[in-house]
Amino acid sequence: MTRFNGKTVLVTGAGTGIGSAIARRLSDEGANVAVMGRRAEPLQAVAEPINGLVVQADAADTEQVNAAIQHINSHFGPLDVLVCNAGGFGFGTLTDNTNDDWDKSVQANLNTAMVTARAAMPDLIAQQGNVLMMSSIAGLAAGPEACGYVTMKHALIGLAKSITRDYGGKGVRCNTICPGWVRTEMADSEMAELVERKGLSSVEEAYALVTRDVPLGKPAMPEDIANAAAFLCSQEAALITGAVLTIDGGATIVDVPTIAFADE
Repeated sequence: MTRFNGKTVLVTGAGTGIGSAIARRLSDEGANVAVMGRRAEPLQAVAEPINGLVVQADAADTEQVNAAIQHINSHFGPLDVLVCNAGGFGFGTLTDNTNDDWDKSVQANLNTAMVTARAAMPDLIAQQGNVLMMSSIAGLAAGPEACGYVTMKHALIGLAKSITRDYGGKGVRCNTICPGWVRTEMADSEMAELVERKGLSSVEEAYALVTRDVPLGKPAMPEDIANAAAFLCSQEAALITGAVLTIDGGATIVDVPTIAFADE
């Protein structure tokens, strides 16, 4: 498929996991892909095989992002697609969080998207492009001891809706994906913690435990998210904007109080 031939794409948080899978998928479909993150080495590993452009920058830093977009413009041309994938900090309960912890969560999960989308908007208006926000099922419900992460992932959906409302008339689309458990380095580390807490034998057993009551009974792979991202960012989704697509194996449709009645 060549849905992105000649299109310029920026993916933030692109060094690992979902971001790297999206970068590869859109490149496979013809896009010129710039990968942004704070660590050069993983970005280079993603960019080299796809002839991508490494942009080492903090997606929450206005000056760095503005300079990055200028660099992308000079290398590939104006942006057609922005994928806001950076994030990840924000664990602990409300009372566990210091002001510094909270600020880090805002920076990592919300400001990265706001700052980058704001800087990219002139290009996206000119190109009639689109933005994809990577939220989480934590943006739809609350898991334990993840107050900052849950709050910011909810806020990302609000940001996407505001962009949809304010820039739809200028031809810009904005959609959100809410993944459930996805097998990434970040999720693997959380599974390792669960192994210790529960006395499990392996990370595989931990994944089985967290997906036990999920209808499809398994976590997603990064490529599953990339498949959906490619559709939403393509012209095949030209009339889809403001949508929130959940990719969680059915986790969020489960009526939790009835789990006790399910067949063993």
